[in-house]
Amino acid sequence: MEKKDSSITRNNEEEDKRVGSNLEGSGGVSKKKMKMKSMRSGKSGDKETKKKNNKYWMGCLRAESDESGNVDLTVDFPGERTEPTHLVVMVNGLIGSAQNWRFAAKQMLKKYPQDLLVHCSKRNHSTQTFDGVDVMGERLAEEVRSVIKRHPSLKKISFVGHSLGGLIARYAIGRLYEQESREELPQNSDDVGDTCPIEEAKERIAGLEPMYFITSATPHLGSRGHKQVPLFSGSHTLERLAKRMSWCLGKTGKHLFLADSDGGKPPLLLRMVSDSRDLKFISALHCFKRRIAYANTSFDHLVGWSTSSIRRRNELPKLQRGPVNEKYPHIVNIEPPDTASKHEEDQSESNPNEFKNFDMEEEMIRELTKVSWERVDVSFRGTLQRFLAHNTIQVKTKMINSAGADVIQHMIDNFEP
Repeated sequence: MEKKDSSITRNNEEEDKRVGSNLEGSGGVSKKKMKMKSMRSGKSGDKETKKKNNKYWMGCLRAESDESGNVDLTVDFPGERTEPTHLVVMVNGLIGSAQNWRFAAKQMLKKYPQDLLVHCSKRNHSTQTFDGVDVMGERLAEEVRSVIKRHPSLKKISFVGHSLGGLIARYAIGRLYEQESREELPQNSDDVGDTCPIEEAKERIAGLEPMYFITSATPHLGSRGHKQVPLFSGSHTLERLAKRMSWCLGKTGKHLFLADSDGGKPPLLLRMVSDSRDLKFISALHCFKRRIAYANTSFDHLVGWSTSSIRRRNELPKLQRGPVNEKYPHIVNIEPPDTASKHEEDQSESNPNEFKNFDMEEEMIRELTKVSWERVDVSFRGTLQRFLAHNTIQVKTKMINSAGADVIQHMIDNFEP
């Protein structure tokens, strides 16, 4: 298993060349050089590699990489150094890497150079994303703790996950959730009748104040049946076949298609909509200041609109023609926070025999919408990049996914450090 950690500071010039796979960013640095080190380590006992043989400049950044692709960066900036206080953890999807979030990370650091530390997770990349949502969630939780330990100035935390990365982040926060015990203030014995005030218990994620939990094209309801994978065009035969073939994606495939039953337990995604003794999935989601789900309305062949926006199919809104704001041409609908109480539907209108997983999907929607979600619906209709909508919403590669830049900008504009 690989682990890469590095730190980058704000770049005043937009750079579109490769800068390495795992990026952490903070800004407001003095004229001292701030090195960003990328360390590669394997399992316990593996030796650290430090081969460096390639030096080059990228604007004001000086990069030094080795044969393994690890990158060290140094940079000079004027002004007094300011320690970052807000950690933003970005999580990649299936067969992805930290590099997938490079564009978004740089844009976020441009706007908030002094406040943020942007960490693009590297613990789950490439074929490691086949290991299962639970295994990857544990890795991410461990990685987040490691980042926080290295940066004691951090006070807040947010997560941004693309596709499978949103599910990994949901698992990780369930592991990282903490609730500080209530503390009774000393009672004044001289004042008879005075009540002892009690401080409300504070909820924390890895000891930090939870702020934003953002997902982008994430299959919150899984990928099994109910047209959740548009590529299958609603074919029951193809959907059943996909479930049987889910093992091709390892343990992760079984989780996505709700085909896992460890020790007779319900599928993992169904368990992730409630709290258990050791994993507080819903409590963790609830403690974030805001939860935002970005979803492709069409042309996303891997993740359907319903599962990524956590809606029943009959709740999907009718879209207006054109964007809701000219600044964001591909955002066609914004739904403010809502609760499940407004979305209770008469299940008798649906056919429970259509899919065996119908009740599981309904249960996931019901439980996940007990916390409020802001929903942002995205459409790349009219652009050639619409056929790559699943990656374009993230701007995975700027050269071929640049149409999603306004979606990233919307995310940043609605973010407060």
